Amino acid sequence: MNVWGGETSGVGFDCSGLTQAAYKAAGIAIPRVAQDQFDTGSAVPEGEPPEPGDLVFFGTSLTTVDHLGLYLGTEGSHAVMVDAPHTGAAVRVEPFPSTVGDALGDLAYRGTTDPGG
Repeated sequence: MNVWGGETSGVGFDCSGLTQAAYKAAGIAIPRVAQDQFDTGSAVPEGEPPEPGDLVFFGTSLTTVDHLGLYLGTEGSHAVMVDAPHTGAAVRVEPFPSTVGDALGDLAYRGTTDPGG
């Protein structure tokens, strides 16, 4: 379940708590909040496709990144991510816009990083 500020398995995760826990399980330490994860990851160049495990970020600008997901790949013609979308929602796999600047609700896709790279 998605819990704002959540970072505990069995209790709930928010988006950045989920990605931090996933990378911790893989032996890679990343910061706690979305903006810090965006700022410290190795940027995937715009136009280059993400790889499974990359982080995809959403916000109102490059300095106000508020949300992220863990890229899984594609299903049909859609890019999909593991997402903790909002408080009370189940963590789920869902499509997202794969062109930088395209909207995801009130936010725009801002880019992709490879925290392990």
